[in-house]
Amino acid sequence: MIFNALLIALREIRRNLTRSFLTVIGIVIGVAAVVTMVTLGRGATETVKQQISKMGSNLLVLRPGQGWGGGGAPQFSLADVEAIRDQVPGITSVAPFISNNAPLVYQENTRNFDVQGSTANYFTIANWSIKYGRFFTEAEVAQAAPVCVIGETIRKQLFGEGVDPTGSKIRVKSMSLEVVGVTAVKGQGGFGDDLDDNLITPYTTIIRRLTGRRNGKNFNQVMISGNKGYPGANIVSDVSSLMRERRNITANKEDNFNVFDSLQLADVISSSTKVMTSLLGAVAGVSLLVGGIGIMNIMLVSVTERTREIGIRLAIGARAREVLLQFLVEAVTLSCVGGVAGIILAYGLCTSLAKVVGAPFLFDPKINIIAFVFSAAIGILFGFMPARRAAALDPIDALRHE
Repeated sequence: MIFNALLIALREIRRNLTRSFLTVIGIVIGVAAVVTMVTLGRGATETVKQQISKMGSNLLVLRPGQGWGGGGAPQFSLADVEAIRDQVPGITSVAPFISNNAPLVYQENTRNFDVQGSTANYFTIANWSIKYGRFFTEAEVAQAAPVCVIGETIRKQLFGEGVDPTGSKIRVKSMSLEVVGVTAVKGQGGFGDDLDDNLITPYTTIIRRLTGRRNGKNFNQVMISGNKGYPGANIVSDVSSLMRERRNITANKEDNFNVFDSLQLADVISSSTKVMTSLLGAVAGVSLLVGGIGIMNIMLVSVTERTREIGIRLAIGARAREVLLQFLVEAVTLSCVGGVAGIILAYGLCTSLAKVVGAPFLFDPKINIIAFVFSAAIGILFGFMPARRAAALDPIDALRHE
């Protein structure tokens, strides 16, 4: 009986193609909008996670001041770095970080840049890999050797495409640095900054050859790599307690430093993105309800148009539940056809928009199935009243209908 009802429903849809198309357009748009929003939101969340992971492995960053800019708070000394390394549990390695703005000169190419200094283990903490040459060593750090490792962006700007610059000399103010390596491409970081626009030299080289000593507090950043599986919140708490003690901050005063946890930031941004995606999906879902109302209206019109047909079926022995099932199947068929068309449209939209917004297209069968089932449910919900009205017709009155 259901199969016969389905065949009749398909015949009726084919007989009134234009009306059927206009009926399901709301369902098509609703399903396509929901699937597209959720899919792109999932891709955006994954992009954020990937970009933050590029910054480092289980990375925590200690910076002066409460804001990202420092706000005039005292910087950190090498003794602070050693205290963190020796006294805070759950840490794999620590690397101090110093930067100083200076002009870079290579032949006729010049640009202003923040020259950055650190230790050899900085490259491990920050997940760097090498493209040309090598990283500098701890021995070169101890000797304040005039060497540097540059990023792909600087290599292109100063040396041009396809050139291996290892062994070349870059002048930074009055100091000459030998390029010993070029890092592999990372692209954009979690804040949209270019991670490949960097020049790293031993921190001792900057202090001794470029800026001079500044009362021992030279570092505007300390990179901390936590052990996998060790709670980042514990490291943040322990580092904060240690820094408050070393910087003589009393109980009634606020910290003049901050500890940035990349994993926590990734979780916060991912949660925010998921909430926004859910809200957008819910808004898009409203069009499904609008599509359901459209189906109900058209089915009511169909019942009026086919009143004599219904009367004939009831007169020759069809039961009311069979008539109800017939119109209910038609409504569900319409909504399911719209659901399938919406999923196909969403696939095309996601493929195109993913390239535009720069997020990966992550096909999610779950949301597609949910959207299809919801569209079918819309057909049942909004098709029931017209179907019930058709089943409740009196055969004699229906046969008299003109």
